Amino acid sequence: MLYSQFIANGIITGAYISLVAAGFSLIYTTNRFAHFAHGAVVTAGAYFLYSLFALAGLNFYVACALAVPLTGLFGVFLYLVVYKHLRNKGASSAILLISSLALMILIENILLAIFGPGVRTLAFVEVQKGISIFDAVITPLQLMIVGTSAVLLLLLWFFIRCTKLGKLMRAVSDNPELASISGINTGRIQTLGFFIGSCIAGVASILVGLEQNLTPFMGTNLIIKGFAGAVIGGIHSLPGAVFGSFFVGMAENVGIIWLPSGYKEAIVYGLLL
Repeated sequence: MLYSQFIANGIITGAYISLVAAGFSLIYTTNRFAHFAHGAVVTAGAYFLYSLFALAGLNFYVACALAVPLTGLFGVFLYLVVYKHLRNKGASSAILLISSLALMILIENILLAIFGPGVRTLAFVEVQKGISIFDAVITPLQLMIVGTSAVLLLLLWFFIRCTKLGKLMRAVSDNPELASISGINTGRIQTLGFFIGSCIAGVASILVGLEQNLTPFMGTNLIIKGFAGAVIGGIHSLPGAVFGSFFVGMAENVGIIWLPSGYKEAIVYGLLL
């Protein structure tokens, strides 16, 4: 039973990490730089939901329907105000990377100033008795997290592989210069990459917010795991990023069978190295 429970925990962890990694990978492939502030966008999405649901008193599902596009627009705002402005001035990928780290710190501290350092909860799903599956106890919420992630990732894969817009995004990802010469509006595609990737971050923020407590700095840990998953599986490959995320989730949860629980983060850093 012990092994089954740790494997189940790894799958659940991998489910929401894969959404963070998928959004990060999509933005990276269309824009060609590491957007580490993506973790802070996930955090902002969680606080958008908290503000709409817990503070404004909206219906939870209405709040979710508003929080996801708001998170997407927030990502686009960062791109247009910061990254695009720097690109127009000829900034290198290294400068954009440093800017993304600065943005992450700035956003986290703005959230800290607004909401305070205290832990926030969504308090929507009541604590329910777990279901025994192959000797592992899994709650209905955790099953919903895994199912939602699987459906969303399949829809994203279908969009990228089978739709005209998805093919344009792959063209920009493969060779932005050639895509521009061919008449593709690369700027529009790059903006769209930020919007879709940030919307995926919004969905991840809902799932994380339901499973865990909200803190202003929760996004740092999520982007480290999401980045590790994307790198391990292949940062240019959406299926690879998903596979790598599940590998990271499995490794850190199964690894503590033999190592103290305090080494969970070290396992992620070791895999990334």
